[in-house]
Amino acid sequence: MAQSAHLTVMINAVRKAARGVQRDFGEIANLQVSVKGPGNYVTAADKRCEKVIREELEKARPGYSFLMEESGSVTGRDADHRWIIDPIDGTTNFIHSIPFFALTVALERKGDLLAAVTYNPISDELFTAERGQGAFLNNRRLRVAARKTLSDSVVAWGIPIIGDQDRHAQFQREVAQIQPKVSGIRQIGSAALELAYVAAGRIDVMQARGLNPWDSAAGILLVREAGGVTMSAEGEKPPFETGTILAGNADLVPLIRAEIAQARKAAA
Repeated sequence: MAQSAHLTVMINAVRKAARGVQRDFGEIANLQVSVKGPGNYVTAADKRCEKVIREELEKARPGYSFLMEESGSVTGRDADHRWIIDPIDGTTNFIHSIPFFALTVALERKGDLLAAVTYNPISDELFTAERGQGAFLNNRRLRVAARKTLSDSVVAWGIPIIGDQDRHAQFQREVAQIQPKVSGIRQIGSAALELAYVAAGRIDVMQARGLNPWDSAAGILLVREAGGVTMSAEGEKPPFETGTILAGNADLVPLIRAEIAQARKAAA
């Protein structure tokens, strides 16, 4: 697989940061027995990981801007290029020693996604994509699943965070609408990994709400370069503006969107 200098820089940064995350993951498992719990440790692990990624990217591309989960937005001398970083997407899984989380980085130029890396350091699965060059898993080209009917499909449906009662009620209505019509419903606990799994054909459609750009940027490019489509779950604005996303193949996404609309109509 030929790759650009940009993508090489991203992969090297993520792999370097991943070494610390792998060590931290082992420590988290040991901290489960403590009274205080691992919350403070995880915050530190996130920050350490983000620091390593940022330093490596700055070293290779001085002046590029950043949008990061932990450190927020940093405008560099080159405002046209922006790194979008989530050091550990799937923190709840991480904190419970569940090996489904990812380091994820995207590169954006004037609002267009150019390159993406999503890496699960526990399974050693490296998902990469570049605009116009396809999507890959450990150098194997990816394609979204070709299923055309909901009854054959497995969908990932994001469960809202605790305390968001309105969104929980919406989630329950949508699951009640969709569950009888699909083969199965899953929730991985990491939007970045769910999008990567759509690109790999493991999940047919994913839906999530309440996302920030760093949760979905790399995954959006992965899905698109694997032949899939991404859009907001509702309305016509792009996912970055709404914080919602639907991703899958061009046959299934409209079907799921129609089911979401039907669930909203039934609740009105």
